[in-house]
Amino acid sequence: MYAVVRRYEGVTDPAEAGRRVNDEFVPLLQEVPGFVAYYWVDAGNGVMVSTGVFQDRAGAEESTDRARQYVQDRLASLLPQPPQITAGDVVAHS
Repeated sequence: MYAVVRRYEGVTDPAEAGRRVNDEFVPLLQEVPGFVAYYWVDAGNGVMVSTGVFQDRAGAEESTDRARQYVQDRLASLLPQPPQITAGDVVAHS
């Protein structure tokens, strides 16, 4: 498995961002081949973190492309800064 974590800072309305991600973006990710799981976390102080898990690197990379486009089209005013992205092989899980 392969995971990708995106950290967004300066989020202007975490509640609205969460609503849109849940209602609009999660269904887009569920269409990505190899999709396993996705989490959107409000870390407080204008920080939100997403974690996506996929069967392989290709799925994770496609999710990052979809996230970039989705943020540009639907969340630019709520997520004004580009995310910090970390990705890699899952080496332990339960």
